[in-house]
Amino acid sequence: MNVVDSSAWLEYFADAPNAKHFAAVIEKPAALLVPSITLLEVFKRVVQQRDESAALQCVAVMQQSEVVDLDAALSLNAAALGLRHKLPLADSIVYATARSHNAIVWTQDADFDGLAGVQYFAKKA
Repeated sequence: MNVVDSSAWLEYFADAPNAKHFAAVIEKPAALLVPSITLLEVFKRVVQQRDESAALQCVAVMQQSEVVDLDAALSLNAAALGLRHKLPLADSIVYATARSHNAIVWTQDADFDGLAGVQYFAKKA
C-alpha cells in the first residue's frame, strides 16, 4: 500500500516537475490510502490557487482510493510519531496513517526526508 502526501498530490495535479515520481502511485487507486487530512490540505490549496470547482475535481480523484479517517487511536499514534520525529501536525497524521497500514509515504516534503518507509524526492525549483 501507498500514501501520497499533500505536497505530492499538489505536484501531480499541477503537472509540476516532480509529478512523474508520484504519477504511477496515484494512478493505482486500489493500492492507495488517503489520509483525510490530505483532502483538507489539497482542497484548501487548490481553492487558493485556482477555484473551488478545480479543488472539488482534485478531491474527487483522491476519493477514488480508500480515505482513512482520523480516529482516536490514529491521533495518539500521530502524536507519538510527531514528537519522536519532530513532525508538524498534518505530517504526523500522514506518517501515522502509513505506519499503521504498513504503507510507503510518497512525498517531496523535506520533513519526511530520512524517515523509514518514505520515498522522498526533493522539490525542484
